Amino acid sequence: MKSTAGIFLVSLLFLGACAQQPAPQPEAPQPETTAHQESGENEGSSAATRGSEDTNLTDTEVAAGEEIYETNCAGCHDSGTGGAPRPGNKDDWKTLIDQPIEALTKRSIEGFDGKKGTMPPKGGNDALTEREITNAVKYMVFKTR
Repeated sequence: MKSTAGIFLVSLLFLGACAQQPAPQPEAPQPETTAHQESGENEGSSAATRGSEDTNLTDTEVAAGEEIYETNCAGCHDSGTGGAPRPGNKDDWKTLIDQPIEALTKRSIEGFDGKKGTMPPKGGNDALTEREITNAVKYMVFKTR
């Protein structure tokens, strides 16, 4: 009798486990698209690719860009050292503000010597990633608009 009850109990547990439906899996987050991605890959194709990406920044991107700016870029850009355009100063940015974010980021990564000043590659910090530099550039454009 004990063995029959044991078999019956094991059978119920087995059948109960088979009847359970798997818990629903949360949906994977979809990557966010930027105005640049939505508008195409041509640099000068529209106003959406010309410095206006900053209007689509999430709070996270603004915060990340501000943090990178404050710890890596502010030393020169706040004071205009070496001709660095100061965020928020429209005169400093008048020839830059309408350029595509990608062009500004490329110049920031590669560095440059220009008529108004110079910038070392990655602002002198080789440890910065392209994403970090992009966020810092977007932050500066965001502050200037």
